[in-house]
Amino acid sequence: MKKETIYVTGGAGFVGSNLCEKLLLLKYKVVALDNFKTGRKFFLKKCLQNSNFQIKKLDLKNKKKLISAIKPNSVIFHLSANADLQFGIDNRLIDIKENIQVTHNILEACIKKKIKKIIFSSTGSVYGEANLYPTPENYKYPIQTSLYANSKNCCEGMITTYSKYFNLNYTIFRFVSVLGQKYTHGHVKDFCKKLIKNKKEIKIFGNGKQKKSYIHVDDCVNALILSIKNKKFDKEIFNLGTEDWITVNQSLNLICKILKLKPKVIREEKKRSGWPGDNPKILLSTNKIKKLGWKTKKNIKESIKDTVEYLISNPFLLK
Repeated sequence: MKKETIYVTGGAGFVGSNLCEKLLLLKYKVVALDNFKTGRKFFLKKCLQNSNFQIKKLDLKNKKKLISAIKPNSVIFHLSANADLQFGIDNRLIDIKENIQVTHNILEACIKKKIKKIIFSSTGSVYGEANLYPTPENYKYPIQTSLYANSKNCCEGMITTYSKYFNLNYTIFRFVSVLGQKYTHGHVKDFCKKLIKNKKEIKIFGNGKQKKSYIHVDDCVNALILSIKNKKFDKEIFNLGTEDWITVNQSLNLICKILKLKPKVIREEKKRSGWPGDNPKILLSTNKIKKLGWKTKKNIKESIKDTVEYLISNPFLLK
């Protein structure tokens, strides 16, 4: 049986490039769509050696070009997004353009090209400042705390509405932050950059007591691929994360230990969040997806270690 062509938006990005590699190992034909604003061709060097792989440089906000780039009866992993939460307060249009507008364009392409399924990367941040941990998928949403999370919530709503209108098949994944090889942004990179620049002192956002959950990119990709192999994932929403969490202080201590440094740490002791929209606690319940056979293979400390070692071995990523 001939396998579908798989399109990966944000295919040159962190999760996207790891997903492309795994799909190619499974003998799928893969097309990465990326505008290369944050994605890197370097991440796709293994993929480029495979005859089943293509890259298309494309601005997904251009609906006409997007639709013409996609073949009928294929599958789309929609991973492209603006993911810099902390700058949403300064650039209040970027989440609307890069997340909401782009997702709308992709949904229109899905209908016009009779796409078999869309798999969407949402975020655990849609739960805002929840008061139930671990937070399950059916948790009643509180007030949204960031424009990024609000845009992802809007995208989820569009996907489920298009599904009702046109019987579009989908799976939505709500991620915690992802770590591992090809990591491009987030606290591990920020801390490493600061520590390499100044080995004696580091300033962190917030009081360091923020408690966060993280997932290794390999575990994340394995879940994404299950969604096209198992029909029980169809028209469902799943959390993705680990069973534990770690404070920012603990994460920094681990990074310093790996780098063999003992800097003075300056904290914003009166701030419980790092920036406007930063949720001080995130821990998701993954019971729903575990019942379908998925489980994590790496814990948070292992994921942080893998990330630091990858960044140190690829120092250009820290510039």
